[in-house]
Amino acid sequence: MSNGDIFLGEVIGTAILILFGAGVCAAVTLHHSKARASGWVVIAFGWGFGVLAGAYTAAPLSGGHLNPAVTLGVAVDTGEWSKVPLYILAQMVGAVLGAVLAYLVYFAQFQANADKKNALPTLGIFSTGPEIRSPVANMMTEIIATIGLVLPILAFGRNDGIGIGQIPGQNAGIYGSGISILLVSLLVVGIGLSLGGPTGYAINPARDLGPRITHALLPIPNKGTSDWGYAWVPVAGPAIGGLLAGLIFNAAF
Repeated sequence: MSNGDIFLGEVIGTAILILFGAGVCAAVTLHHSKARASGWVVIAFGWGFGVLAGAYTAAPLSGGHLNPAVTLGVAVDTGEWSKVPLYILAQMVGAVLGAVLAYLVYFAQFQANADKKNALPTLGIFSTGPEIRSPVANMMTEIIATIGLVLPILAFGRNDGIGIGQIPGQNAGIYGSGISILLVSLLVVGIGLSLGGPTGYAINPARDLGPRITHALLPIPNKGTSDWGYAWVPVAGPAIGGLLAGLIFNAAF
């Protein structure tokens, strides 16, 4: 895979992921949405389908990481670090782009937030926030949940298959076969349902930081705070979780 393919694949795939993910959060949250108040299960499946669509789209070009935590876990496992900055840069660009696209899809609903009487804080559409603000507990949640994501993904690379997710210079991809991408999407749904309650399960630094930057810049009426005081947790926690998953995988397998 060339640098251009990696960059394009990760931008497009991550943009699709965030479009679906922020889109389902907007659908459930905003006034004048047909899916309003449809609940956490809908959000969990929306994000899972976002992973499915984004990873399948990106896989032939970049391997479909879509997540710096996955990229870091793979780098620890394989020892191949040279492409890590490129992957992470592309994922951040894609995350910002996807958040902008989700905003455009729900543009009329966001504009309706100008009604101060019914205005809603909008950060939760774009990024995560804890139910109980405790940096230690929130970090622990994000680290454990991210290990629960990255460790199974690394295990898929031990299977024989078509090499989707292949890292340049490596013989096996992070997904042993195309069906593994479907399994990863279901894994993300499961993490959301089981582990997402405390923090909203970022499990992806780009997924949280890119849309948070977008939220801060977009002209959304009465949008509320972007909560930069918490922003480091959903970046550091998943990054640490991805690194630990790689170390655990190397030690155990």
